[in-house]
Amino acid sequence: MSRYRPPRTAGTPLITAAGEARLRAELHELWNVRRPQVTQAVSEAAALGDRSENAEYIYGKKMLREIDSRVRFLRKRLENLKVIDARPADPTKVYFGAWVTLEDEAGVEKRYRIVGPDELDLRQNLISIDSPLARALVGKALDAEVRLQTPAGEQCWYIVEIEYLDN
Repeated sequence: MSRYRPPRTAGTPLITAAGEARLRAELHELWNVRRPQVTQAVSEAAALGDRSENAEYIYGKKMLREIDSRVRFLRKRLENLKVIDARPADPTKVYFGAWVTLEDEAGVEKRYRIVGPDELDLRQNLISIDSPLARALVGKALDAEVRLQTPAGEQCWYIVEIEYLDN
């Protein structure tokens, strides 16, 4: 069995201003706070002598590799992202950055924000523009019916509210 995994697609290169700020804050934290701490710990562990059986040294080097890998990814990704912070020309339709309130056939309402793939967080109801639900919503107007095939069968929602906030 091979360990090869095909490269993951980067997704749509769009991000909200708040999402970009979070990624830049993470990059700053990793490069200016975490990496110097781990580097100091590695140098202290290396000073203890034999590095082949020094768990602190081995773990520290592993942490440095992970931090450096994430820093490289963030720098490259931030170069390619396009920040969308302006409202669309037609705010009565669903586009990137919109908060959309959906109501299902049972009358249960759910609210989602359409964001870039780097901001995806279902706990905060942030869905990726690349997700099937977001793709089905984009371009739809208020009171539109949205049908989507899910593993549980076809589901139907109605757009109850479209809102564009500044953040």
